[in-house]
Amino acid sequence: MDLNIDYALVFKALGDSTRLKIIEMLSCGKLCACDILESFDITQPTLSYHMKILIECGLVRSQKEGSWIRYSNNNELIENIKNYWNNITTEQENCICKNVKGENRCD
Repeated sequence: MDLNIDYALVFKALGDSTRLKIIEMLSCGKLCACDILESFDITQPTLSYHMKILIECGLVRSQKEGSWIRYSNNNELIENIKNYWNNITTEQENCICKNVKGENRCD
């Protein structure tokens, strides 16, 4: 698990349906803001706000190409998030649940 990733910030960013759809759209490759905007009933400043959040948490990368900015998913971070999710949802030898006192506490 990469300790430099703020997973809470990433999951908070993913807690919005517009941002989830943007991540899904970018799974097909790079897109400019105008292409993304066509899929939503929002203003350009609102899209900029969502993109800022996705970029700040590291999920999305931006690259200036001439007068356009193209956005793409940060697939390396997304892979780290998948691994993190798998680690926290799968029992392991050093799992935090092993530190809970007493078995069947709710019985």
